[in-house]
Amino acid sequence: MHILIEGQANRALCECPATADRKLGRKCAKSLRKRLADLAAAQSVVELVAGHPHPLRGDRRGQFALKLEGGRRLVFRPTEDPPPLKADDTIDWSRVGSITIIFIGDYHD
Repeated sequence: MHILIEGQANRALCECPATADRKLGRKCAKSLRKRLADLAAAQSVVELVAGHPHPLRGDRRGQFALKLEGGRRLVFRPTEDPPPLKADDTIDWSRVGSITIIFIGDYHD
C-alpha cells in the first residue's frame, strides 16, 4: 500500500525510531514500526489483521485506526479524494490502496 504522512510531527515518529522511542516510549514505538510494516505490505486496508483494525465513527468518520500501545492509535484516511464508496455511502476500504497517516496518539484524551 502507498503511505503518505501528514505533518512534521507524524513524519518524525514514523521515520525516526529514536524520536518515536523518546516521544511514545519503546513499547509503543515498536508497535508503531510493526503497524507501518503491516501497512506497507498490504495491498488494501482490509488485509490488515494486527492492531485491531477498525473504521472510526462520529467526528472521525472516514478515518481508520490501528491500535498501538497504551491507548494510542495510528489513524489514517484514504488519500483519494473522493474515496471509493460502497452503495451505502461508506468507504470501501477493500479498494483503498493509498492512505495518509493523520494522527498518532490517544484521541480519547
